[in-house]
Amino acid sequence: MRVLVVTAVPAERDAVTAAAPERREFPLPGGAVLHRVVPDGGAVVCDVLAAGVGPAAAAAGAATALTAAALAGDPYGLVVSAGIAGGFAPVAPVGALVVSDAVVAADLGAQSGDGGFLSVTELGFGSHSHRVAEELVRAVAGATGAVRGEVLTVSTATGTAERAGELAVRHPGAVAEGMEGFGVAEAAAAHGVPVLELRAVSNEVGPRDKGAWRIGEALRALTGAFVSLFPVWGQPSDLPTDSLPVQGG
Repeated sequence: MRVLVVTAVPAERDAVTAAAPERREFPLPGGAVLHRVVPDGGAVVCDVLAAGVGPAAAAAGAATALTAAALAGDPYGLVVSAGIAGGFAPVAPVGALVVSDAVVAADLGAQSGDGGFLSVTELGFGSHSHRVAEELVRAVAGATGAVRGEVLTVSTATGTAERAGELAVRHPGAVAEGMEGFGVAEAAAAHGVPVLELRAVSNEVGPRDKGAWRIGEALRALTGAFVSLFPVWGQPSDLPTDSLPVQGG
């Protein structure tokens, strides 16, 4: 199976590729570079792209890689948004892994007149959520021990307790927040390719306290996750036929 993994920054990309013994580089149109790893056995080919920070960069990078693969006649079978994240305590503590059962655009919408928030789904402009096929979530959670739940995509990382509380109330199933997942999911959905988000928690969602961040620990956990996943994805039955991405409100 061919898997595309999209991260924000090179440190996250390198944490993923560290799960395999060697890597090769392949240029993409526009100047981006895919880092390809083929784990032992050769049943999985994994291309990892550091696309940049935020949903727009993630969507553009993922779409470029997906289009290039499709035009070459060798499309991807799965797309993964991966990296580190803020976790919602206590369900996803620092060092934990999380896997999305839904990838949610948490701040894409409009403020309502009463001070509330209306998602693009409520506004009638599309969907703010991509649900992930149950078989994919179950396989990843089983292989890695990841906590499953909604992974929120935000354009501005949470930095206050008030904002963290607001998100928790609006998204009670949330386990983590990142800045790229929804962009990756939009690109995958456009190509009809299954998608999921897998992240390692480096800090708690809430007041911005860089002294409490555990980025190195989270990156090591991310490497360990892919060490566990490559054998699973290499099995013939790893991708169910009904696992195309599903949009949902």
